[in-house]
Parts: sequence; structure tokens; C-alpha cells
Amino acid sequence: MSEQPVRVVVADDQQVVREGIVMLLGLLPGIEVVAAAADGEEAVALVAEHAPEVVLMDLRMPRCDGVEATRRIRAEHPGTAVIVLTTYADDDSLFPALQAGARGYLTKDAGSEEIARAIRDVRSGAAGLSPQVQARLLERLSAAQPPPAPESAPASEQAPEPGLAPAPAPASAPGPLPDGLTAREAEVLGLIAAGLSNQEIAARLFVSVATVKTHINNLFAKTGVRDRAQAVGYAYKHGLHHLMG
Repeated sequence: MSEQPVRVVVADDQQVVREGIVMLLGLLPGIEVVAAAADGEEAVALVAEHAPEVVLMDLRMPRCDGVEATRRIRAEHPGTAVIVLTTYADDDSLFPALQAGARGYLTKDAGSEEIARAIRDVRSGAAGLSPQVQARLLERLSAAQPPPAPESAPASEQAPEPGLAPAPAPASAPGPLPDGLTAREAEVLGLIAAGLSNQEIAARLFVSVATVKTHINNLFAKTGVRDRAQAVGYAYKHGLHHLMG
């Protein structure tokens, strides 16, 4: 039995661009465009009507912009993921979109394969950030203050799990950690920001996937983020993106 196609709503206020995106997506296997919106208000209504898995969302739109539409969709329809598809990759556009709940962020020079990959990624629960956007974030925020001497992790975090090699010490953090994060939780957050999956994080830290999930649940609860895309935004905002283990 073949997998059901990903149902997508496209939102862009420029008709030519909107129709072009719809046409492009129509050529991609495994993707079905169920509706197209000319502004954020219409996008929210169409999500309520069609219950798509993914919305491709422009940012600059009349009546209701992409950030507010993303916030409303994520609050009212948590089963729908939002990928921002915009001309802008500046911090003032990027961070508000991620904080509103966008799981992906692409610029409009993205090719069809990149768009399709981002749709698949966010449908599976991963982040769909383009390499260009990640590079932009690193360029903008790598000038954060140099980290001090490494902090010692609590003994419970340093102890190796049965059958696993001793975990490496957490990377140094840039000053006091926000929201009560432990050094290990901050390191896991940095690895999420680097785009690693739970399995890859577990392999990097020599711990089990269950332990990684526990760290992620704890840091999500402490920071108030709802998903991995917001966690990436939080990591960059607080200068934790360089903690790679």
C-alpha cells in the first residue's frame, strides 16, 4: 500500500508566485496541494477547512502576516506544520517565525528538491531549515561572547549508562545557562540546533536514545519551546548553538 501524499496549503499574496509554487508542487511526487491562500487570514481559514499536514507560508502578506498566521495555526491546529517560504533571511524575519512555531524556513531561491525535502522533514517531526538559513544564523550569531571554562556536569549526568562507553563531558556554555538548563541539556540543545536526530545525538554522546528523549523533554519543559524548530531558534537566541559536544 503506497503512502498517502502530503497535503499542503500554499500561502502567498503575489498571485504569480503563488500559482508558480502550486504548479511546482504539483510536479513533485507524494505532495498534494489542497488549497492556496492570498494572505494569512485566508491561510488560517483554509487550514481549518482542509486540515493539511503542511503549510508553505510567505511572511509579508496583508491582513494577517505569516508570523501571526503561523502562531494561530500552531495554536489551533497543532497537527499542521508550517514551513516559511520567503524572500527574507534576516534575523528580524527568521527568529519571530521560529518562535511562532514554524518548523521550516526556506528562501524563495530554494529548488524543488529542497522544498520537497523540507516538507518530508517537517512531516516526520524534524526541522526543515535550509543550509543557507543555517549559515546565516551561524554568521550572525557566531560573534557571541567566548565561552568560559567548562562547567562540571552533575555526577548523575557524568555516570555512564550500562553497556555504554563513558559519555564525554558537556561542552562549555556561554556563561550561566538560561531557564535552569543543565550543561548536558544545553549540549543536547546545541546538537538539535546542528540538525542531529535523536539517534545521532545518542551516538555522539554515547548514551541511549531514551536518555536523549529525557533530556529533550526536560529542556522543552524548562524553555517553553514546543518543537525542534523552536528549540533551534532558542539555541541561537541564547548563544547555545555552538555546543556540539
